[in-house]
Amino acid sequence: MYVPTKIFFTKGVGIHREYLASFELALRNAKIEKYNLVTVSSIYPVGCKKISVEQGIKLLKPGQIVHAVMARNATNEPNRLIAASIGIALPRDKSMYGYLSEHHPFGETARVSGDYAEDLAASMLATTLGIDFDPDKAWNEKEQVFKMSGKIVNTTNITQSARGNKDGLWTTVIAAAILLS
Repeated sequence: MYVPTKIFFTKGVGIHREYLASFELALRNAKIEKYNLVTVSSIYPVGCKKISVEQGIKLLKPGQIVHAVMARNATNEPNRLIAASIGIALPRDKSMYGYLSEHHPFGETARVSGDYAEDLAASMLATTLGIDFDPDKAWNEKEQVFKMSGKIVNTTNITQSARGNKDGLWTTVIAAAILLS
C-alpha cells in the first residue's frame, strides 16, 4: 500500500507561442518539469509532513512518476486574468485525513482565487467532520465557524495568477501539491 508521507507545494507561470511549451515553462518555473506527473484526487494523507520545494526536489529523480494534485489554467487572450489555486484544510485530529482542492478561474485575482480554493477545501473537510455551516456564507464567516468548532486546525492556499501576454502568446499558470513516500 502506497501512502505518501511527505508533501510540498509549488507554483509557476510560463509564456510561449505554443500552448504545450507554455505549460512546460510553467512546470520549469515550479521546478517540477523533470518528472512524470500523475494527477490524483484531493486527499491530504494522514500524517503527511509538509516539506519545502527544495527538500522535495532532493528526493526525486528525473523521469520518476510523481503523484500530484494540480490546478492549471491557460490563455492566449491578451491581458486576460487567470489563476490556479490549491486550497489546503487540515483537521485538528492528526489521525484524520485533510483535503486539498483545485481551482482554476478566469478573471479572479490571486487573493480571490486562493480564498475560494481554501474555502472549498475547508468546506469539504467540514462536511466529513460533521461541522454545521451555511455554504452560502462568505469565506471569512465560514472560516470563523470552522476554526471555532475546534475540529479544523489550519487552512491555507498556494496560488499562481497572471495576465495573458499582451502579444497573445500562451500564458499558463499552475499550482501543485506534490505527494512523496
